[in-house]
Amino acid sequence: MPSILIVDDDADLSAIVARYLESEGFAVERAASAEEAYDVLATRAFDLVLLDINLPGDDGFAACAALRRASDVPIVFASARTSETDRIVGLDTGGDDYLPKPYSLRELLAHVNALLRRSRGRAGGEGADGALAAGPYVLDEAAGSMLKDGAAIPLSPKEFALARYLMAREGEVVSKDRLLAEVWGAFSEVEPQTVSVHMSWLRAKVEDDPAHPAHFKTVRGRGYCFDAAGGAS
Repeated sequence: MPSILIVDDDADLSAIVARYLESEGFAVERAASAEEAYDVLATRAFDLVLLDINLPGDDGFAACAALRRASDVPIVFASARTSETDRIVGLDTGGDDYLPKPYSLRELLAHVNALLRRSRGRAGGEGADGALAAGPYVLDEAAGSMLKDGAAIPLSPKEFALARYLMAREGEVVSKDRLLAEVWGAFSEVEPQTVSVHMSWLRAKVEDDPAHPAHFKTVRGRGYCFDAAGGAS
């Protein structure tokens, strides 16, 4: 289930948007300020952030810049500020899309789905049914489950998210810092060693020989990568 963080100090509007997106199959969390969003993003990762500009404390531009330094998560600005300058600053700061208020909920959904499709397309591997298949593994996003050669393997939520992130970027070496940001949360204070521990747990469940993994590999000094074809580590 794709997850969205709404950052908007208009409680009534964010509640309406959240209910609508939840009815469309999204998991939604809300924050009323950038500072509250930072706290949320220290504990979990999201698939997309919907961000207003006029916020108490740090404004949306500052929040976008801070988030972009830590994460590649797609960011949609949704704001009543519709001048050309604001749109340019929003995109130059790191936003991926800009939706002027007022907007219809159907228009918002179209923007969200389009951006998520582009994001998944860059990562690769995910089919139209929400399943991610690579090598002997199939990850079912909707069910939160993994199959290996057709057999179900129970994974914890973090193990699932870790496998999902690496499988979607087959062949790409991903650093521990990036995995912390994208799996644990952009402002997570979790120690990098946590990634190593969870990778060990994941390998113990999904690799034939966890000590010599064929698919979820370590690239010494750089991080981890997923090798769909498998082979000597």
